[in-house]
Amino acid sequence: MAAKSTKPEFVITRVLEAPRELVFRAWTDPGHMARWWGPRGFTCTCEIDPRPGGAYRLVMRSEDGIEYPISGVFREIVEPERLVMTMDPTGHPAEWHDLVNPNRGDDANPAGQLITTATFEDVGGKTRLTVRTRFESDAIRDAMLKMGMTEGWSQSLERLEELVAKI
Repeated sequence: MAAKSTKPEFVITRVLEAPRELVFRAWTDPGHMARWWGPRGFTCTCEIDPRPGGAYRLVMRSEDGIEYPISGVFREIVEPERLVMTMDPTGHPAEWHDLVNPNRGDDANPAGQLITTATFEDVGGKTRLTVRTRFESDAIRDAMLKMGMTEGWSQSLERLEELVAKI
């Protein structure tokens, strides 16, 4: 049995009206992921190599043209049950990093490495999706929550639900 992490986490769960194979595919197909990742009003480009050790890169673009790149590596893929991936926001704008840690000095990535686990549970033909992000400290988690992480993920998951209803 794996040891439970003691690092601070953010968890969000939704039940989607779609089979888990479809929801899982929406997380691993770059064309699908680009259509739902990010808050409303954002566009996204996406490159994915969905295999353990495979890299991905997402670039969210706000309506005013500000880019928020995220890159990482898939640590684990158990189709259609679970994805575990690192998330590196180093490429985000300096202003974003200043919100994470106003005293960051020359630290290019005060958010550190985030670990996100998405689980896909079959519930009678629907999918219970749980997204869990682990942070290096309470302060980082709290800063991200203050910056709107809950709202951003909620909007992304609404967009995901709209997408899987169409495909």
